[in-house]
Amino acid sequence: MEAQAQGLLESEPLQGRDEDAVASADFSSMLSEEEKEELRAELVQLEDEITTLRQVLSAKERHLVEIKQKLGMNLMNELKQNFSKSWHDMQTTTAYKKTHETLSHAGQKATAAFSNVGTAISKKFGDMRYSIRHSISMPAMRNSPTFKSFEERVETTVTSLKVFFRRRKYREATEE
Repeated sequence: MEAQAQGLLESEPLQGRDEDAVASADFSSMLSEEEKEELRAELVQLEDEITTLRQVLSAKERHLVEIKQKLGMNLMNELKQNFSKSWHDMQTTTAYKKTHETLSHAGQKATAAFSNVGTAISKKFGDMRYSIRHSISMPAMRNSPTFKSFEERVETTVTSLKVFFRRRKYREATEE
């Protein structure tokens, strides 16, 4: 019997066509009553073995859970450990190291570029401030229609803000 089982384990799996042929074949007419009885007995034995194996596997899984509980291991801890191990493994790869180095270098370049842009903008604002101060001191600039319009808008905005804050302060005082 063991030789038969060994032979079954070493055989190639059935292909789709083969399975169809086996399923549609009627072997019962080719077998004697004695062979049929032996096959039925073997079928019952296999089903019993499968049931026993399922029970053993279930018991082993329960025992595994109990041991993990006693050791304080739970699903979350296992996930954390797996994630940590995977993260560590990934960080030690050549691809990760090269990518990290490249991104680090790119970050340094970007920081330098932003710094240069910031310096350029600051310089421009400084130049504009000087230009505005210089222009405001000139009487012709102060008397121009553009400057007068700008000055009026600033005055209107300042007046509106003063009124707004006075009303707000009054509301807060009356609510108390």
